[in-house]
Amino acid sequence: MEKKILSEKTEIDIHFYDVDSVNIVWHGNYLKYLENGREAFGKKYGIGYMDIYNSGYVTPIVDLHVRYKGMLVYEDTAIIETRYVPTKSSKLIFEYTIYKKSDMSVIAEAESIQMFLNRSGEIEYYTPDFYQEWKDRWQV
Repeated sequence: MEKKILSEKTEIDIHFYDVDSVNIVWHGNYLKYLENGREAFGKKYGIGYMDIYNSGYVTPIVDLHVRYKGMLVYEDTAIIETRYVPTKSSKLIFEYTIYKKSDMSVIAEAESIQMFLNRSGEIEYYTPDFYQEWKDRWQV
């Protein structure tokens, strides 16, 4: 059986506070945009931060890579596409593409990895039951 590709797109308007003194988005702000993408994905597919927390876990980011390919400026609109990457590991892996809405040019590509920790802060080496049930429900 072929695995599904789960993805979500969300739009973000670039505000004055996002840009630096030369009117381009400061590189660190892209991390917030990725967070917005993960939150939109979680809301759509029922695996948001509070869903995870209410199941007894947290999922800090342990690895993050961003490749910048273009730039955004004040009053642009960005589209953040967030894709879930299936894995047998007890991890959440996402890939992202950030586009400039006006011409759909690729502005950045990224990947993130999140580990499951229980509420005591211990790594969960085995897939939590709720996460396996989520994966089964979405056939990923």
